[in-house]
Amino acid sequence: MTEENKDINNLSDLSKLNQTEESSSIEREPKIDKLGRSYSTGRRKESTARVWVKRGTGKITINGKDMPLYFARPVLQMQLNFVFDVTERKDQFDVIATVKGGGLSGQAGAVRHGLSRALSLFEPDLRKPLKVAGMLTRDSRVVERKKYGRAKARKSFQFSKR
Repeated sequence: MTEENKDINNLSDLSKLNQTEESSSIEREPKIDKLGRSYSTGRRKESTARVWVKRGTGKITINGKDMPLYFARPVLQMQLNFVFDVTERKDQFDVIATVKGGGLSGQAGAVRHGLSRALSLFEPDLRKPLKVAGMLTRDSRVVERKKYGRAKARKSFQFSKR
């Protein structure tokens, strides 16, 4: 046992030690490459998005297209803009994303997840508001598989008594 752990005899001593460690917050350093970008991956359903974030004018490019062209539905655009609303960083970052797999809804969720993670790497102070809003957590819900002897995952064929 090390000297600092000799005083721990029960759970209350352990909780006191844990509280003192939490009070000294860990300073995270920004992870930015040579080109001034921060990179992260986001996932949702079957979609995977690779997202790069850098300081700029607020231009969002997805698979080489502007966001309003790629995500035509306003609801999907709102998902991406919500990240900037929470962090109060509207029109301060340029976003370049490549996304593949799944449908548009899953792709928008994947880009949002990757954007949130990349922003938290670029500015570590933004981690807390993003975490509280639940944007750093990967949504693990996926489509349930079809079972044999069934029409779909849970739906049965029509029952015939005779």
